[in-house]
Amino acid sequence: MAAPGSARNNILVIKLGALGDVVQALGPMAAIRRDHAGDRISVLTTAPYAELIRAAGVADDIIVDERPRFAEFGKWLALRKSLRNGDFARVYDLQTSDRSSSYFRLFWPGAKPEWSGVAKGCSHPHDNPKRDFMHTIERQAEQLAMAGIEDVPLPELSPITSDVTHLKLPRRFCLIVPGGAEHRPAKRWPREHYYELIKKLDGTGVVPVVCGTEAERPLAAALIEGAIAARNIAGETSLVDLVTVAKRAAFALGNDNGTMHIAAFAGIPSVVLYSDASDPALCAQRGPDVTILRRQPLSALSVDEVFAALPHEAGS
Repeated sequence: MAAPGSARNNILVIKLGALGDVVQALGPMAAIRRDHAGDRISVLTTAPYAELIRAAGVADDIIVDERPRFAEFGKWLALRKSLRNGDFARVYDLQTSDRSSSYFRLFWPGAKPEWSGVAKGCSHPHDNPKRDFMHTIERQAEQLAMAGIEDVPLPELSPITSDVTHLKLPRRFCLIVPGGAEHRPAKRWPREHYYELIKKLDGTGVVPVVCGTEAERPLAAALIEGAIAARNIAGETSLVDLVTVAKRAAFALGNDNGTMHIAAFAGIPSVVLYSDASDPALCAQRGPDVTILRRQPLSALSVDEVFAALPHEAGS
Protein backbone atom coordinates (compact mmCIF):
# COMPACT_ATOMS: atom_id res chain seq x y z
CA MET A 1 0.00 0.00 0.00
CA ALA A 2 1.13 3.55 -0.72
CA ALA A 3 -0.84 5.30 2.00
CA PRO A 4 0.75 8.51 3.32
CA GLY A 5 3.25 7.75 6.04
CA SER A 6 4.13 4.25 4.82
CA ALA A 7 7.61 3.08 3.80
CA ARG A 8 9.37 5.03 1.06
CA ASN A 9 7.46 4.82 -2.23
CA ASN A 10 7.59 6.36 -5.66
CA ILE A 11 4.56 8.62 -6.15
CA LEU A 12 3.35 10.13 -9.43
CA VAL A 13 1.25 13.27 -9.82
CA ILE A 14 -0.29 14.02 -13.23
CA LYS A 15 -1.02 17.62 -14.22
CA LEU A 16 -0.58 18.37 -17.92
CA GLY A 17 -2.05 21.90 -18.25
CA ALA A 18 -3.27 24.52 -18.84
CA LEU A 19 -1.58 27.37 -16.93
CA GLY A 20 -4.47 28.29 -14.65
CA ASP A 21 -5.12 24.64 -13.85
CA VAL A 22 -1.44 24.00 -13.12
CA VAL A 23 -1.26 26.99 -10.79
CA GLN A 24 -4.40 25.86 -8.93
CA ALA A 25 -2.91 22.37 -8.61
CA LEU A 26 0.17 23.62 -6.73
CA GLY A 27 -1.80 23.51 -3.47
CA PRO A 28 -2.84 19.87 -3.94
CA MET A 29 0.72 19.04 -4.99
CA ALA A 30 2.02 20.63 -1.78
CA ALA A 31 -0.45 18.54 0.23
CA ILE A 32 0.75 15.39 -1.52
CA ARG A 33 4.36 16.38 -0.86
CA ARG A 34 3.54 16.97 2.83
CA ASP A 35 1.62 13.75 3.40
CA HIS A 36 4.12 11.65 1.46
CA ALA A 37 7.13 13.01 3.33
CA GLY A 38 10.02 10.68 2.64
CA ASP A 39 8.51 9.36 -0.57
CA ARG A 40 9.86 10.31 -3.98
CA ILE A 41 7.41 12.54 -5.84
CA SER A 42 7.42 12.78 -9.62
CA VAL A 43 5.14 15.09 -11.61
CA LEU A 44 4.09 14.26 -15.14
CA THR A 45 3.41 17.51 -16.99
CA THR A 46 3.95 19.16 -20.35
CA ALA A 47 7.04 21.15 -21.27
CA PRO A 48 5.65 24.71 -20.71
CA TYR A 49 5.01 24.02 -17.02
CA ALA A 50 8.05 21.97 -15.99
CA GLU A 51 10.10 24.96 -14.78
CA LEU A 52 7.20 26.41 -12.79
CA ILE A 53 6.44 23.14 -10.98
CA ARG A 54 10.13 22.56 -10.29
CA ALA A 55 10.47 26.07 -8.81
CA ALA A 56 7.46 25.48 -6.54
CA GLY A 57 9.37 22.76 -4.71
CA VAL A 58 6.57 20.19 -4.84
CA ALA A 59 8.41 17.47 -6.77
CA ASP A 60 11.66 15.55 -6.77
CA ASP A 61 11.44 14.76 -10.49
CA ILE A 62 9.65 16.19 -13.51
CA ILE A 63 8.59 13.90 -16.35
CA VAL A 64 7.67 15.71 -19.56
CA ASP A 65 4.69 14.31 -21.42
CA GLU A 66 4.86 14.95 -25.16
CA ARG A 67 1.13 14.24 -25.42
CA PRO A 68 1.47 11.76 -28.29
CA ARG A 69 -1.19 11.74 -30.97
CA PHE A 70 -3.18 8.61 -31.66
CA ALA A 71 -0.89 7.33 -34.43
CA GLU A 72 2.43 8.22 -32.78
CA PHE A 73 3.06 4.68 -31.58
CA GLY A 74 6.73 5.26 -30.78
CA LYS A 75 5.92 8.10 -28.40
CA TRP A 76 3.15 6.08 -26.76
CA LEU A 77 5.60 3.22 -26.18
CA ALA A 78 8.16 5.64 -24.72
CA LEU A 79 5.56 7.10 -22.37
CA ARG A 80 4.42 3.63 -21.33
CA LYS A 81 8.01 2.60 -20.64
CA SER A 82 8.61 5.72 -18.55
CA LEU A 83 5.50 5.11 -16.46
CA ARG A 84 6.10 1.40 -15.96
CA ASN A 85 9.79 1.90 -15.11
CA GLY A 86 8.83 4.48 -12.49
CA ASP A 87 7.70 1.70 -10.13
CA PHE A 88 4.96 3.99 -8.84
CA ALA A 89 3.04 2.79 -5.82
CA ARG A 90 0.36 5.46 -6.18
CA VAL A 91 -0.71 7.94 -8.85
CA TYR A 92 -2.65 11.14 -8.18
CA ASP A 93 -4.27 12.15 -11.45
CA LEU A 94 -5.07 15.85 -10.95
CA GLN A 95 -5.79 16.28 -14.67
CA THR A 96 -8.69 13.79 -14.63
CA SER A 97 -9.16 14.10 -18.40
CA ASP A 98 -9.85 11.33 -20.88
CA ARG A 99 -6.16 11.46 -21.85
CA SER A 100 -4.75 11.24 -18.33
CA SER A 101 -7.26 8.54 -17.38
CA SER A 102 -6.13 6.50 -20.39
CA TYR A 103 -2.63 6.38 -18.88
CA PHE A 104 -4.04 4.03 -16.23
CA ARG A 105 -4.33 1.40 -18.96
CA LEU A 106 -0.67 1.81 -19.97
CA PHE A 107 0.33 -0.21 -16.90
CA TRP A 108 -1.32 -3.33 -18.37
CA PRO A 109 -0.32 -6.13 -18.26
CA GLY A 110 0.80 -6.52 -14.70
CA ALA A 111 -0.05 -4.85 -11.44
CA LYS A 112 -1.44 -1.35 -11.64
CA PRO A 113 -0.49 1.30 -9.06
CA GLU A 114 -3.03 2.68 -6.64
CA TRP A 115 -4.75 5.48 -8.53
CA SER A 116 -6.64 8.58 -7.39
CA GLY A 117 -8.73 10.00 -10.21
CA VAL A 118 -11.62 9.06 -12.45
CA ALA A 119 -10.09 6.21 -14.47
CA LYS A 120 -12.44 3.23 -14.69
CA GLY A 121 -11.41 0.58 -12.21
CA CYS A 122 -8.99 2.75 -10.23
CA SER A 123 -8.46 2.11 -6.52
CA HIS A 124 -9.37 5.59 -5.20
CA PRO A 125 -12.02 7.03 -7.52
CA HIS A 126 -13.32 10.55 -7.12
CA ASP A 127 -16.84 9.30 -7.63
CA ASN A 128 -18.87 12.36 -6.68
CA PRO A 129 -21.39 12.63 -9.57
CA LYS A 130 -21.41 16.41 -9.12
CA ARG A 131 -17.63 16.80 -9.43
CA ASP A 132 -17.93 18.64 -12.75
CA PHE A 133 -20.06 21.29 -11.04
CA MET A 134 -17.48 22.04 -8.35
CA HIS A 135 -14.85 24.77 -8.39
CA THR A 136 -11.43 23.34 -9.24
CA ILE A 137 -10.09 24.10 -5.75
CA GLU A 138 -12.88 22.24 -3.94
CA ARG A 139 -12.97 19.44 -6.50
CA GLN A 140 -9.29 18.60 -6.11
CA ALA A 141 -9.46 18.91 -2.31
CA GLU A 142 -12.34 16.43 -2.24
CA GLN A 143 -10.50 14.08 -4.60
CA LEU A 144 -7.49 14.03 -2.29
CA ALA A 145 -9.68 13.60 0.80
CA MET A 146 -11.13 10.46 -0.79
CA ALA A 147 -7.54 9.24 -1.16
CA GLY A 148 -6.67 9.98 2.46
CA ILE A 149 -5.14 13.46 2.19
CA GLU A 150 -6.88 16.21 4.18
CA ASP A 151 -6.19 19.91 4.66
CA VAL A 152 -5.27 20.88 1.12
CA PRO A 153 -3.82 24.43 1.15
CA LEU A 154 -4.23 27.11 -1.45
CA PRO A 155 -1.24 27.42 -3.79
CA GLU A 156 1.74 29.14 -2.20
CA LEU A 157 3.87 31.13 -4.64
CA SER A 158 6.48 32.46 -2.21
CA PRO A 159 9.07 29.75 -3.05
CA ILE A 160 8.91 30.72 -6.73
CA THR A 161 11.33 33.50 -7.54
CA SER A 162 13.71 34.62 -10.27
CA ASP A 163 15.95 37.49 -11.31
CA VAL A 164 13.87 39.91 -13.41
CA THR A 165 16.35 42.78 -13.57
CA HIS A 166 16.44 42.38 -17.36
CA LEU A 167 12.87 43.71 -17.47
CA LYS A 168 13.85 47.05 -15.90
CA LEU A 169 10.48 47.29 -14.21
CA PRO A 170 9.24 50.65 -12.92
CA ARG A 171 9.35 51.23 -9.19
CA ARG A 172 5.55 51.16 -8.99
CA PHE A 173 3.51 49.36 -11.62
CA CYS A 174 0.33 47.39 -12.30
CA LEU A 175 0.06 44.27 -14.41
CA ILE A 176 -2.26 44.28 -17.44
CA VAL A 177 -3.13 40.85 -18.89
CA PRO A 178 -5.17 41.31 -22.10
CA GLY A 179 -4.57 37.87 -23.64
CA GLY A 180 -6.06 34.43 -23.38
CA ALA A 181 -6.80 31.33 -25.39
CA GLU A 182 -6.98 32.19 -29.09
CA HIS A 183 -9.80 29.72 -29.68
CA ARG A 184 -11.99 31.45 -27.07
CA PRO A 185 -12.25 35.10 -28.19
CA ALA A 186 -15.44 35.64 -26.17
CA LYS A 187 -13.28 35.57 -23.03
CA ARG A 188 -11.34 38.66 -24.14
CA TRP A 189 -12.27 42.23 -23.28
CA PRO A 190 -11.95 44.29 -26.50
CA ARG A 191 -8.51 45.64 -27.27
CA GLU A 192 -9.90 49.16 -27.75
CA HIS A 193 -11.21 49.03 -24.17
CA TYR A 194 -7.78 47.98 -22.89
CA TYR A 195 -6.18 50.75 -24.95
CA GLU A 196 -8.46 53.38 -23.40
CA LEU A 197 -7.95 52.03 -19.89
CA ILE A 198 -4.17 52.01 -20.26
CA LYS A 199 -4.34 55.65 -21.38
CA LYS A 200 -6.28 56.47 -18.20
CA LEU A 201 -3.69 54.68 -16.07
CA ASP A 202 -0.64 56.01 -17.91
CA GLY A 203 0.90 58.86 -16.00
CA THR A 204 -0.98 58.16 -12.73
CA GLY A 205 2.15 57.04 -10.90
CA VAL A 206 1.25 53.37 -11.26
CA VAL A 207 2.80 52.39 -14.60
CA PRO A 208 0.78 49.91 -16.72
CA VAL A 209 2.95 46.91 -17.63
CA VAL A 210 1.37 44.67 -20.27
CA CYS A 211 2.39 41.01 -20.18
CA GLY A 212 1.64 38.00 -22.33
CA THR A 213 3.17 35.40 -24.59
CA GLU A 214 5.52 36.08 -27.50
CA ALA A 215 2.53 35.68 -29.85
CA GLU A 216 0.72 38.41 -27.89
CA ARG A 217 3.60 40.89 -28.12
CA PRO A 218 2.09 42.75 -31.12
CA LEU A 219 -1.19 43.11 -29.21
CA ALA A 220 0.64 44.50 -26.18
CA ALA A 221 2.59 46.91 -28.40
CA ALA A 222 -0.63 48.22 -29.93
CA LEU A 223 -2.17 48.74 -26.50
CA ILE A 224 0.63 51.02 -25.29
CA GLU A 225 1.07 52.95 -28.54
CA GLY A 226 1.53 56.62 -27.73
CA ALA A 227 1.79 55.97 -23.99
CA ILE A 228 4.00 58.09 -21.75
CA ALA A 229 5.25 55.40 -19.39
CA ALA A 230 3.40 52.14 -20.09
CA ARG A 231 5.59 49.10 -20.79
CA ASN A 232 5.33 45.98 -22.94
CA ILE A 233 7.01 42.86 -21.48
CA ALA A 234 5.03 40.28 -23.50
CA GLY A 235 7.30 37.47 -24.62
CA GLU A 236 10.09 38.54 -22.24
CA THR A 237 9.18 36.43 -19.22
CA SER A 238 9.25 32.79 -18.29
CA LEU A 239 6.40 31.58 -16.10
CA VAL A 240 8.70 31.78 -13.09
CA ASP A 241 9.55 35.37 -14.06
CA LEU A 242 5.85 36.08 -14.36
CA VAL A 243 5.27 34.95 -10.77
CA THR A 244 8.07 37.23 -9.59
CA VAL A 245 6.65 40.16 -11.54
CA ALA A 246 3.14 39.55 -10.20
CA LYS A 247 4.36 39.52 -6.60
CA ARG A 248 5.90 42.97 -7.13
CA ALA A 249 2.91 44.57 -8.87
CA ALA A 250 0.57 47.00 -7.11
CA PHE A 251 -2.43 45.25 -8.69
CA ALA A 252 -3.44 43.26 -11.76
CA LEU A 253 -6.22 43.51 -14.33
CA GLY A 254 -7.00 40.96 -17.01
CA ASN A 255 -9.28 38.47 -18.67
CA ASP A 256 -10.04 35.06 -17.23
CA ASN A 257 -6.67 33.45 -17.95
CA GLY A 258 -3.85 31.61 -16.25
CA THR A 259 -1.78 34.69 -15.49
CA MET A 260 -4.63 36.14 -13.47
CA HIS A 261 -4.59 32.98 -11.32
CA ILE A 262 -0.92 33.74 -10.66
CA ALA A 263 -1.74 37.34 -9.74
CA ALA A 264 -4.55 36.30 -7.39
CA PHE A 265 -2.45 33.72 -5.55
CA ALA A 266 0.42 36.22 -5.40
CA GLY A 267 -1.85 38.15 -3.06
CA ILE A 268 -2.12 41.40 -5.00
CA PRO A 269 -5.49 43.06 -5.74
CA SER A 270 -6.75 41.39 -8.91
CA VAL A 271 -9.66 42.47 -11.12
CA VAL A 272 -10.74 39.69 -13.49
CA LEU A 273 -13.11 40.17 -16.43
CA TYR A 274 -15.60 37.40 -17.28
CA SER A 275 -18.14 36.80 -20.00
CA ASP A 276 -20.52 33.85 -20.12
CA ALA A 277 -17.79 31.91 -21.94
CA SER A 278 -16.51 30.78 -18.53
CA ASP A 279 -18.18 30.35 -15.17
CA PRO A 280 -16.60 31.92 -12.07
CA ALA A 281 -18.44 29.36 -9.93
CA LEU A 282 -16.23 26.69 -11.48
CA CYS A 283 -12.96 28.45 -12.20
CA ALA A 284 -12.80 31.90 -10.57
CA GLN A 285 -9.43 33.14 -9.42
CA ARG A 286 -8.94 32.70 -5.67
CA GLY A 287 -6.91 34.95 -3.44
CA PRO A 288 -7.16 37.52 -0.66
CA ASP A 289 -8.30 40.39 -2.91
CA VAL A 290 -10.08 39.27 -6.10
CA THR A 291 -12.84 41.24 -7.85
CA ILE A 292 -14.87 39.54 -10.59
CA LEU A 293 -16.63 41.72 -13.18
CA ARG A 294 -18.93 39.84 -15.55
CA ARG A 295 -20.90 40.92 -18.63
CA GLN A 296 -22.31 39.20 -21.68
CA PRO A 297 -20.97 40.12 -24.12
CA LEU A 298 -17.77 41.25 -22.44
CA SER A 299 -17.68 44.34 -24.68
CA ALA A 300 -20.66 45.63 -22.68
CA LEU A 301 -18.36 46.12 -19.69
CA SER A 302 -17.35 49.77 -19.86
CA VAL A 303 -13.90 51.23 -19.34
CA ASP A 304 -15.23 53.52 -16.62
CA GLU A 305 -16.70 50.57 -14.69
CA VAL A 306 -13.46 48.63 -14.85
CA PHE A 307 -11.40 51.67 -13.91
CA ALA A 308 -13.65 52.28 -10.90
CA ALA A 309 -13.04 48.70 -9.71
CA LEU A 310 -9.27 49.15 -9.62
CA PRO A 311 -7.55 50.05 -6.34
CA HIS A 312 -8.03 53.69 -5.38
CA GLU A 313 -4.37 54.45 -6.04
CA ALA A 314 -4.95 53.85 -9.75
CA GLY A 315 -6.94 57.01 -9.98
CA SER A 316 -4.72 59.12 -7.73
